[in-house]
Amino acid sequence: MSTLHPGQVRQFTLFVFAALLLHAGTATAQQPPEKKPGAEPPAPMTLTAQQDRQLMLDQLKIPASQMRQGPNGMNPQAPNYQNIDEAKANPWPDLPEMMVTKGRQPVTTPEQWWKVRRPEIVEYFDAEVYGRVPKDVPKVTWETAPAEEKPDGGGRGFGFRLPDPGVPAVTKRLVGRVDNSACPAIKVDIRLTLILPADAKGPVPVMMDFGGGGGMPKYLAKGWGYALLNPGSIQADNGAGLTRGIIGLCNKGQPRRPDDWGALRAWAWGASRALDYLETDKAVDAKRVGISGLSRYGKAALVAMAYEPLFAIGLIGSSGGGGAKLYRRNWGEQVENLCSSGGYHWMAGSFL
Repeated sequence: MSTLHPGQVRQFTLFVFAALLLHAGTATAQQPPEKKPGAEPPAPMTLTAQQDRQLMLDQLKIPASQMRQGPNGMNPQAPNYQNIDEAKANPWPDLPEMMVTKGRQPVTTPEQWWKVRRPEIVEYFDAEVYGRVPKDVPKVTWETAPAEEKPDGGGRGFGFRLPDPGVPAVTKRLVGRVDNSACPAIKVDIRLTLILPADAKGPVPVMMDFGGGGGMPKYLAKGWGYALLNPGSIQADNGAGLTRGIIGLCNKGQPRRPDDWGALRAWAWGASRALDYLETDKAVDAKRVGISGLSRYGKAALVAMAYEPLFAIGLIGSSGGGGAKLYRRNWGEQVENLCSSGGYHWMAGSFL
C-alpha cells in the first residue's frame, strides 16, 4: 500500500469496508404487461412495495416463507433481539482476502489495483449488492429553478427550511432536468440547493449533503459552501416508487430485473450529476467537493464516494448495514434487515 498515492488509498479504503460481503411479500403482485413488437410502451405500473418485492422474489424463485427475519433492536424480550455482546459479534473471523485477484494473484502495485482488482470488486457490487446503472441512462440538463416552481419529488428540497447561515450567503436553487423523451409519463427533476459565502474571494470548497442542512452554518463560517441534494427528487425512498424516479424512467415504468440498481446507487448517481453541475460553477472549487449523509443517506454517501473518484472527502454518520458496517459482523443492522420490505429497495433485487 505504500506505493499508492492518498487518493488511491482513499478509494481502496472505501471499498475495503464495503466489500466484505457475505453473498447471500404477502400481497398478490401484478404481472408486468408483455410488450409487442412495434407497440407503444405500456403505461408505468403502479405497485405497492409488497407487490414489487414479491415480483422480485418470483424472478429469483425464492418463496417468501424462506426469507429470514432480521434482528429486532427494539424489544430485548424478542426471540430475535439483536446481539449486543461483543464476544459474540465476530463469528466469522476469517474475512475474504481483499488484495488477491480472482485468479489468485497478489495485488502489489497501483496498476493491479486499478486495472484488475478494483474492477472485480465493482462487478461484485454491481451484480449482487447495489445494482447496475444502465448504460443508456438519460442526460441531465441543469438550470436555475424558476421562482414560481414549487418543490416536489419528495424528501427534503426547496421546501426544507434551512437554518440561519449566520454569515452573509448567496443561495442558488437549481434543477437537473432528466431527459424523459423515452418515457414522457415519468418526470425526474433533481433538486439541488447551493449556498455559498457571499464574501468569498475565489472558488470555495463545497460539502454536498443528502437531505440534511444542520451542519451548513459551520461550513459557511469556515468559508466553505454547502450543497443540499434532495434524494427524493432522484428516487423515492420506498419500494412502491421503483417504477418511478430515475430507476422507473430507465425501465419505462416497469419493475426491475434482479441486477438493476436500487435507491442507494440511484442517489449516488444523482450526486455525481450534481457534481457535474458544480464543475461548471466558477464560484466552486470542484476539486474540493465532499459528500456527507446520515443513516440511509450515510450509506448513499459511501456508495457515491466509492463509485465517483472526484469526491474529495466523505463525512459519514451511522451508515450501518449496506454502509461501513461489516456484513459478517453480528451486530446491529444485518443483511436480513436490508432485505425486509422496508429496506429492500435500497439494494439490487439480487441482494435478496
